[in-house]
Amino acid sequence: MQWSEFSRWGAKISDWARGYHETLRERPVRAQVAPGDVLNALPATPPTVGEDMDAIFADFEKTVMPGITHWQHPRFFAYFPANATPPSMLADYLTSVIAPQCMLWQTSPAATEMETRMIDWLRQSIGLPDGFSGVIQDSASSATLAAVLTMRERALNWQGNEKGLAGLSTLRIYCSAEVHTSVDRAIWVSGIGQDNLVRIPTQGPTRAMDPAALDAAIKADIAAGLTPAGIIACTGGTGTGACDDITATCDVAEAHGLYLHVDAAWAGAAMICPEYRTLWTGVERADSVVFNPHKWLGVQFDCSAHFLRNPDDLVRTLAIQPEYLKTHGKDGIINYSEWSVPLGRRFRALKIWFVLRSYGLNGLQEMIRNHVTWAEELCTAIRALPDFEIITDPVLSLFTFRYVPDGTTDPDRLNQTLVDRINDDGRIYLTQTRVNGNLVIRFQAGQVNATREDILFALEVIQEISAELT
Repeated sequence: MQWSEFSRWGAKISDWARGYHETLRERPVRAQVAPGDVLNALPATPPTVGEDMDAIFADFEKTVMPGITHWQHPRFFAYFPANATPPSMLADYLTSVIAPQCMLWQTSPAATEMETRMIDWLRQSIGLPDGFSGVIQDSASSATLAAVLTMRERALNWQGNEKGLAGLSTLRIYCSAEVHTSVDRAIWVSGIGQDNLVRIPTQGPTRAMDPAALDAAIKADIAAGLTPAGIIACTGGTGTGACDDITATCDVAEAHGLYLHVDAAWAGAAMICPEYRTLWTGVERADSVVFNPHKWLGVQFDCSAHFLRNPDDLVRTLAIQPEYLKTHGKDGIINYSEWSVPLGRRFRALKIWFVLRSYGLNGLQEMIRNHVTWAEELCTAIRALPDFEIITDPVLSLFTFRYVPDGTTDPDRLNQTLVDRINDDGRIYLTQTRVNGNLVIRFQAGQVNATREDILFALEVIQEISAELT
């Protein structure tokens, strides 16, 4: 492709993108294809001769787009959003054009120094105190893995990386069942092992870890000759929005000298609104905190803000400095590749800069407050419906409910059927979860362009399709 052709296609794709986003409500939210449809539409062998971009783009629309679930759809109420605002898209486009590899200060000084500043902007925005620094990771999963590796090394007196885990103390990590499964994966990858992830019972409407049970579990492990290494707490858990009592959990962690990591991957974005910070009171005492701007701040995936009270422990855990990665003659610089598992790093700070400057905190706060208000309004409307019950009340913009008409003999099957019918219908997209072993329907509002009408439209669809089932 010649640069003249690139320019023409860049303009064409820009126009296509605008039309795509402006007409999203006309598309089914979830991809309406069967397994294998896209695979079978793609040639089994690669082309030997280059093809014209007109043909490639025509096949993109014909083959790829039918198999896309539209995460930017304003009626996407499943999982958590992965928002992409126009300024974020433009920033990522510029990043793709420049194509820097930002592993070291010297490989892209602007990327490193902007990352430092953007992390601090985010720190101020969510109310973390001075003294926290941080790094932009690809996802909360990577931040959690980094935290678990740091817990491991601290508990083993920094011997794990050098000696391996064989023959060393058996480590224990503590969390509740409400944390994300990325915690389990971090335990696997770190070599600590699933059997050493201790699940603490939860209590109360926030489904928080029981601090007394946490303390008792740690003491029992110490008595058994095991080595407690750290605690992972959550604010806004994926299933129901569970929020641990961070103050009480910090009390336990500090009493035993344990590292505490707070996973606020989704809910952390809402902390730009001071009134929601009661959900994580005490967070300033945590050793590390993570939230994803790509979930609820309109910053294109992938972008995860990982904050640390003492980054030296993380760097000691992850840094490797062969001669070819040293920056000579420059003192006091940061090489963020020493703060993350991958060596290669993208220029993620640019899209944070674009978004924060484009909307300002006031604009982002208004969006989040609207989502919370509208979700609460929908929850109230569903609560008033016959045959429906609210299972967990809203945490920010997330709640769960269940359809239980009289005479229901298998409510789990009925509710799964309802979710499946809704998603096959395509007008909205929901997912299911389990609460106390029972299958329930999960609703979460957070798509950046969603309106009150979009969110209340879910009520119409839920009523209509549930009526068809009975």
